[in-house]
Amino acid sequence: MDHRFEGHSLGQLSCGYRNASDRMVILRCIGPEEFFLERVVFPFELLSFCAPASASVQIWTHGLGGPELMESIDVGELGIEIEPQGPSEAGDPNVLLVAGGVEEWCKA
Repeated sequence: MDHRFEGHSLGQLSCGYRNASDRMVILRCIGPEEFFLERVVFPFELLSFCAPASASVQIWTHGLGGPELMESIDVGELGIEIEPQGPSEAGDPNVLLVAGGVEEWCKA
């Protein structure tokens, strides 16, 4: 069974962003209904998060002239595969195994 891109709330996606650079970046996710998420992502770190399907992600860094926008990404491009943990939890939408073994709960 394919469980990719399923979130816990209507319209929510389970997402992951890996900072492949050697510099710390700031991830800003902006979506509908005043959804906003901002996190610092260290070099080579993987950030797992849930966001509305129509949200967009901006990756910012700090340059000599101040903050610089490195890239803009649609949330749909950051979807990650998720699988139920075990047979008893297969039907429970609150228990997920996210790629890499990190448990993630997306709450409305």
